[in-house]
Amino acid sequence: MTLEQNRNEEESVQAGDAEIPVLGLGTSPMRGETCASVVHEALEIGYRHIDTAQGYDNEEAVGEGIAHSHVPHDAIFITTKVRPQWLSDGRLQESLQESLSKLRVDQVDLALIHWPNPDIPIAETIGALCDARRRGLARHIGVSNFTIALLDEAVAAASEPLAAEQLEYHPFIDQTRILNRIRTHGLTIIAYCPLARGRVVGDPEIERIAESHGKTAAQVTLRWLIQQGDVSAIPKTSRPDRLRENFAVHHFVLSDDEMVQMSRHMSRGLRLVNELRLVNEANWVQAWDQ
Repeated sequence: MTLEQNRNEEESVQAGDAEIPVLGLGTSPMRGETCASVVHEALEIGYRHIDTAQGYDNEEAVGEGIAHSHVPHDAIFITTKVRPQWLSDGRLQESLQESLSKLRVDQVDLALIHWPNPDIPIAETIGALCDARRRGLARHIGVSNFTIALLDEAVAAASEPLAAEQLEYHPFIDQTRILNRIRTHGLTIIAYCPLARGRVVGDPEIERIAESHGKTAAQVTLRWLIQQGDVSAIPKTSRPDRLRENFAVHHFVLSDDEMVQMSRHMSRGLRLVNELRLVNEANWVQAWDQ
């Protein structure tokens, strides 16, 4: 990819008729006025993709930040995720109605199943999610933290197109197998923990690549992700300077060699979601794809 091609590149990734901005703001674990202020600041900087979830307990704060922004609602791509406890038919739709009220919108742009629930059949969950899309509660639908087998089952059960899978993806984890399956199904990839919770900072090889471009390790890592062409990244930060830093990744490109060098880190097998243990949600997946 040349610099001129990069200047002309789309700032969104596409799956079917879903266009998802390549850079978004992750909002966990921010809450209250801090969350609302950060969402407002991010929109002023230029972010157009805001990611939240019922399990983050911050949808109201996200809605407040959006409401106080000068950016029109129809220019903002809003993602929320349904709690694994609420995946049964009927409860899923009700929960999304509650999310819309908290977010102060008529529909979200993307509704995801946050975690699979082994006690509720995938067919029932996906059927309810598809029904929610038909009702207009969400423009697009998808899944999060699904393994290859569960993704295959979800796609087979879907009567409406699935647009995306959100999963942990950064230079220190090899997600090749599940990424290939996501791509085979024609879905977009949304990377959470894209900066490995700050671990990319100080890594000698990433820092060397960053220095050669006059950029930071975080910027180079986000560039590596979005330069793959079908990946959207949702870094999270509450600091305005970091918000600006993370957003400034559109005016340089990594060489093919640098892309390969970044990918070499994946052999470390660092799965951070197992450390988060947010309300025990990491326990919803018992066996990850290796």
